[in-house]
Amino acid sequence: MRIVFSRKGFDSASGGGASPIVNGRPLSLPIPAGAASRTTYGDLGLGDHAERASRGRIGGSELCHHDPMFLAGGTCLFGQCGAAQTHLANRGVGEGDVFVFFGLFREEAGGEPHHRIFGYLEVEEVVDLARCDGAALAELQALDHPHAIAPHARNDTIYRGPGVMASTAPDALRLTVPGGPPSLWQRAEWLRRGGLSYHDRADRWLPGGRLRSVARGQEFVADVGRRKAPREWLARVLAAIRAT
Repeated sequence: MRIVFSRKGFDSASGGGASPIVNGRPLSLPIPAGAASRTTYGDLGLGDHAERASRGRIGGSELCHHDPMFLAGGTCLFGQCGAAQTHLANRGVGEGDVFVFFGLFREEAGGEPHHRIFGYLEVEEVVDLARCDGAALAELQALDHPHAIAPHARNDTIYRGPGVMASTAPDALRLTVPGGPPSLWQRAEWLRRGGLSYHDRADRWLPGGRLRSVARGQEFVADVGRRKAPREWLARVLAAIRAT
């Protein structure tokens, strides 16, 4: 099994600020649309939040890249393409693997920006949009998924399966160490050098169980195989996300 730490949503480069935590609930703000989109921040009820987080540069009428897409009934659709999708494919990510989505957040009323996990996707199906049949593509287009509306790259792919967003923001889902810069994580004990893609440099693995995560990049893959400790950690994370 593979656990994919998948960075999504607003940050200082994409959107201009952190996604807000409002009344204890993390609200992940999708990045601005860079290609096809039919969804505005206002459509998602995030217009005012996007305007505040971007300091007025993005409003409710702006189109956003609504991805990952969490549907009623507990299904998640997540699209990827280009170099990031090539990385996932080369690492063998597919059915049975789990994406844990994280992003930059802060309390809307103030507080330090930090990385936290806000949702997950358990992969049941991988859809190659260049090769799937017309009915499957039409279904995804009807949902307004941005990767289905128009090609972003030659390897556009959608991962589908059970998944939800967190409705609370417990410490169990926080990655950043208290008081630290967002990229300085308190890593899980099972996560060690050589076990997370893009993080091979020795100087990233710090004393005290800390990890200095890479500044950019979207998909960080940990191939955990049948190891017990990562699966137990993942079970706790998914339980914290599902908690209401």
